[in-house]
Amino acid sequence: MTTVGFLYPGHSAEDDYPLLEDLLGPGVRLPLAHTDMGEDAHRVDALLEMGAIHRLTRGLAELEHHGMDAVMWACTSASFIYGRRGAGQQAAELAQAAGVPASSTSFAFVHALGALGVRSVSVAATYPEDVTGYFVRFLQESEVRVAQVSGRGIVTAAEVGTLSREQVVDLVKANDHPDAEAVLLPDTALHTAAWLDELEGAVGKPVLTANQVTVWEGLRLAGDTAPRTGLGRLFRQGATPPTPSAAG
Repeated sequence: MTTVGFLYPGHSAEDDYPLLEDLLGPGVRLPLAHTDMGEDAHRVDALLEMGAIHRLTRGLAELEHHGMDAVMWACTSASFIYGRRGAGQQAAELAQAAGVPASSTSFAFVHALGALGVRSVSVAATYPEDVTGYFVRFLQESEVRVAQVSGRGIVTAAEVGTLSREQVVDLVKANDHPDAEAVLLPDTALHTAAWLDELEGAVGKPVLTANQVTVWEGLRLAGDTAPRTGLGRLFRQGATPPTPSAAG
């Protein structure tokens, strides 16, 4: 049994995780604990506080009895907001506190792109423009080219969680770009787990979504690299085992 624990801020699209557990099938458990997100706002000061290590480590108490093989900070904005170096320190401190390998959704995107051999992307963000810019810089620091970027300007995770299947498909289509080898949907507050293959079919290329890559990264850190169907191209090809510096 592979067990990956997830620290998820608030309540928006956390139901993607039990759905992904069902889609992965027997042998995988994905327990989730809700962290205290403070203010629900995609704003720099609120995100820095949301990702503070003391908030993350408090959530570990709910997960410890599951016997985790790895743990993930299931939040993109409150990891990339620190920059690549700061996000790496955040993941390292979380791993030390948990006693198992740890990473965050921001690094999950970078590692997923590396696994797919993708160097150029389009970013279909739900965040305000300034916060979206932090994600773009995080990708650029990770040697990923951003061919196109747009943000819907949604301030709260709660509102992002209400977007429908049709709106998510339209978001992907509207943000495809000829020079992009993949389209990224970076917000873990966005429901996507039920539509992963459909999203890719809409643009004919990989579509990486936040909750999808977070689970993939957690399984990779836990040593479960088996290919699986129904979860997009990323899962169909499996993964390589993590390096000793998994978040780097």
